[in-house]
Amino acid sequence: MASGSSKIAVYAALVGNLAIAVTKFAAATFTGSSAMLSEAIHSMVDTGNQGLLLYGMHRAAKQPDAQHPFGYGKELYFWSFVVAILIFGLGAGFSIYEGVHGIQNPSPVKNAMISYVVLGLSLIFEGAASFFALRQFLREKGDLGFFAAVRRGKDPVLFTVLFEDSAAILGLCIAMGGIFLGQQLNMPWIDGAAAVAIGVVLASVAMFLAYECKALLIGEAAEPHIVEGCRALLNGDRRVVRAADIRTMHLGPREILLAADLDFADGLTSSEVEAATAELETKLRENYPEVRHIYLESRDLV
Repeated sequence: MASGSSKIAVYAALVGNLAIAVTKFAAATFTGSSAMLSEAIHSMVDTGNQGLLLYGMHRAAKQPDAQHPFGYGKELYFWSFVVAILIFGLGAGFSIYEGVHGIQNPSPVKNAMISYVVLGLSLIFEGAASFFALRQFLREKGDLGFFAAVRRGKDPVLFTVLFEDSAAILGLCIAMGGIFLGQQLNMPWIDGAAAVAIGVVLASVAMFLAYECKALLIGEAAEPHIVEGCRALLNGDRRVVRAADIRTMHLGPREILLAADLDFADGLTSSEVEAATAELETKLRENYPEVRHIYLESRDLV
């Protein structure tokens, strides 16, 4: 399941987005701004998304049972994928629809100062929420570059919240710019164009998140250094001639399944092979705690 720090990041984002959404809807009602309304919808979708991520984390923590002997860890990947679909379908879809309506039927933004105040406060709240996610992400990415860490990360909660917050901050800047330019240039349709631009940003983020979550959902291998470390440990045993066909798959952010075929030295009895297998499984778990499910087979006995 996801870490406790991931859960803190999600709670921070949920509280922030809920407060922001209520404020934006009120501002959109007073100002009539399409960009503000699309931002309000965006924040409400984000609030629902945080709830789904928390539900996914709760489900992923369930213990294995007869129907799911490997546990429920992949539920976290499923609900993260659903979040990506909602960002695309609801967030991007409503924003683009509202934007097109604002371009076709432009009307001047009323009480623009309310919009600036709300958007400015929203930037502060979004920045504070994203701080928790960014701090944890930087802590866990190690020496990897930013995008390399996202591509190779196994905890979708962190990068989903991080990209949601980044899209929200960019959307706020676009909304503010659209309202300002529409007023200064006396072109109210720019406000609608800003809403369309916000929708495009959300659609881009949603497609990227869906792609990353899909890879985790269908089964990604463990990181190369873990696979090679396990291979070296197995090959380092004097009773093993060669560890062949090592296969791994993430069942959750910190839960890995490992299966390997081993060539044991000639002359070992079946009981000695069983004892060696048990010892190697213990050593693998001690050195790589995230490797929870281990299946070692002797090629000679298969």
